[in-house]
Amino acid sequence: MQFSIGVEYALHCLLYMVDIPSGKAVGIKDLAAYQGVSETYLSKVYTKLGKAGIVKSIPGVNGGYELARIPESITFWNIVEAVEGKTPFFQCAEIRQKEILLDKNNLPDTYTKCPCIINVVMLEAEDQMRQYLNSKTLGWLHEQVSNKIPKEHLEATKEWFNHIKSR
Repeated sequence: MQFSIGVEYALHCLLYMVDIPSGKAVGIKDLAAYQGVSETYLSKVYTKLGKAGIVKSIPGVNGGYELARIPESITFWNIVEAVEGKTPFFQCAEIRQKEILLDKNNLPDTYTKCPCIINVVMLEAEDQMRQYLNSKTLGWLHEQVSNKIPKEHLEATKEWFNHIKSR
């Protein structure tokens, strides 16, 4: 299992958006330029984030995107699901039912009709990851980064995004 790089771009771009005042939008072109990523690719990621209710589109000349919810209510899992989809990571194909050495007619129902133990374990693991990622929010990330990055860098980032809007 591997998350696409879209999850990482989404997290970074959303993090920059935390400091953009409410009512102000940031464009995909600007976010893509700041990240050094294709506008087309980032636009696809933001379309997914919009459908998930994480960002909202602001129309017009100074349009773009803004956060649709407060950062403390946007979890890492919300972002993962928005970008990657809601399909479980592990897809049990019930291959145990295809074992050629077993006489399925003589097997107890406790083997053939019960949930696959492998599937149960994999779904439990995904659930634990979901719980952990739901405990980390965009607001938490912003606080962590703000405490670790030099203030000059944080201010330069804010200024860069403010400057592009004043052109």
